[in-house]
Amino acid sequence: MKREVTIQEALTELAAAKIEIESMQQQLVLKDKLLSSKDEKITLQLFTINQQKEELKQKDEEIKSLKSDNNSKDLKILGLEERLRTQMSYRFGSHSEKLFEQWLPLFDDLDDFPENELLTNEELEELKEENVLVKAYKRRKCGRKKIDENYERIPIYHDIPESEKICGCGAKLVKVGEKVTERVNIIPEKIYVEQHIYPVYACRKCEGSGDEDHPVFRQAPAAKNIIPKSIATPGLLSYIFINKYCNHMPYYRQAQNFERKGIDISRATMDKWQLEVYEKIKPLENVLMKHLKTGKVLNMDETTCRILNYENGNKDRKKSYIWLAHGGPKNKKVVVYRYFESRSPKYIKPFINGFKGFLQTDEYPGYEAALKEHELLYPKDKIIHVACAAHIRRKFYDALLNGKSKGSAKAIKYIQQMYHEENILREKNLSDAEFVAKRREIIKPIMDEFYDWMIKTQPTVPSSFKFGKALKYAIDAWPHLMNYLDCPEIYLDNSVSERSIRPYVLSRKNFLFSASEDGSRSTCLLFSLIECAKIHGINPEEYLSSIFELAADTTDWTDSNWSELLPWNIKLIQKSDVSTVLIA
Repeated sequence: MKREVTIQEALTELAAAKIEIESMQQQLVLKDKLLSSKDEKITLQLFTINQQKEELKQKDEEIKSLKSDNNSKDLKILGLEERLRTQMSYRFGSHSEKLFEQWLPLFDDLDDFPENELLTNEELEELKEENVLVKAYKRRKCGRKKIDENYERIPIYHDIPESEKICGCGAKLVKVGEKVTERVNIIPEKIYVEQHIYPVYACRKCEGSGDEDHPVFRQAPAAKNIIPKSIATPGLLSYIFINKYCNHMPYYRQAQNFERKGIDISRATMDKWQLEVYEKIKPLENVLMKHLKTGKVLNMDETTCRILNYENGNKDRKKSYIWLAHGGPKNKKVVVYRYFESRSPKYIKPFINGFKGFLQTDEYPGYEAALKEHELLYPKDKIIHVACAAHIRRKFYDALLNGKSKGSAKAIKYIQQMYHEENILREKNLSDAEFVAKRREIIKPIMDEFYDWMIKTQPTVPSSFKFGKALKYAIDAWPHLMNYLDCPEIYLDNSVSERSIRPYVLSRKNFLFSASEDGSRSTCLLFSLIECAKIHGINPEEYLSSIFELAADTTDWTDSNWSELLPWNIKLIQKSDVSTVLIA
């Protein structure tokens, strides 16, 4: 039942409800303020957290940057250590690559080889000391080697006294044999003066008036000499040049040697004679160059030289170059040295213009530039560029010895396998076609596997390391090296030209420089003749002496006459004993 409420009670209840509502509203306002302050705190905390995240991110980036710097510095330190070891090895160590053959047993397993690791000092020393490969060899007979039968034998008898030739029984001893021992003796160089005597004839009766077609005094014409009006004979000139370019004795030492023997021949005189001889036999340069290009293979190399006085007065140039080419038909090879003022590709042109075949060199870019220009100018004379495996092996050997890279040992093992198979094939004396087919069958798979391994390994090796540089060099040279497979006359490396240029390098260490460019040109021609003689088994001194004798009078000579002076054509003039010679 509803209770009746008065107006007064209703107003009182409304007022109480109003008060309660206001109280609740105040509580809500306080709660809103409290929530608002908490939101501000949360916002501040979120801002602080975000700021800390940014700081952490920056620190992470700094750490990464420091790690990257440390890695680059570590690489730089390793690179500097490689360079230091290289310099120390170059100055004080052996330059031969044969030592590596003693270490090969440590690298027999090629499949599981850790290419990216470096050898420690202990591993390298252990490699040198414990893994020694002893090659099979033919044992030489014991005792002293027999002296060449071509040498003159002068018998010297050592007999017992006549009194000892009587036996105790009274009978006379008879000779039943003899014991012969041999000793080598030498007669010092003998210097003598050739006196060229020209008898002079005249008529005492008419004193020449009865024969006006002839001079009053008659004598034989003067003997021709390669240097007119000079005291130098072909024998003396060849002796001087051989001493300088074969025995590596500069002219000032030879002048001292002559002085000790009582002969006054100065260094300036010998220089002058060399230039005069060069001018006389200069056509031989063109004859040698023409013959050089008649073969299928050309091997080239170059080295530096110093000139004191350049023809153009250039005093800023520090060095010039001696270029060498080895070529010609298979059994008539020649070596040609040429002097040029720089290493510019334009100086390769005289060697390759007119040649077609295979050109084997190192990877100096100048050769490729010259070949590209040659292909444009002479498209019919195709020249195939071939690289040198020895240069590739040398890079890896350097990386192993000085960079301590284990991967380099694997690379060298591949190259050694290529050499081994090449040598076995050459020992079989196959025809050219069979040889090329077998070479492709046996050696090409090794080369392909080696190349694939290098391509796979290169991205994992820093390019600044010696191993990385060796990989890049080998990969860049690989298309040229593969060309060697097609020519049976070409070997894996360009060592034939390096061996030929070595005599010049040895002589250069002694005479140091040339006074003029003509001096270097004359040196090149003399070296060419000397090395050609060596190739064909001729005594260089006899060869030069014969050339100087035969070229005393070259009037009206053509290339055909000059060709008669080449090693396989020349008739050597043997030195006769010193005696009176009558020339009718």
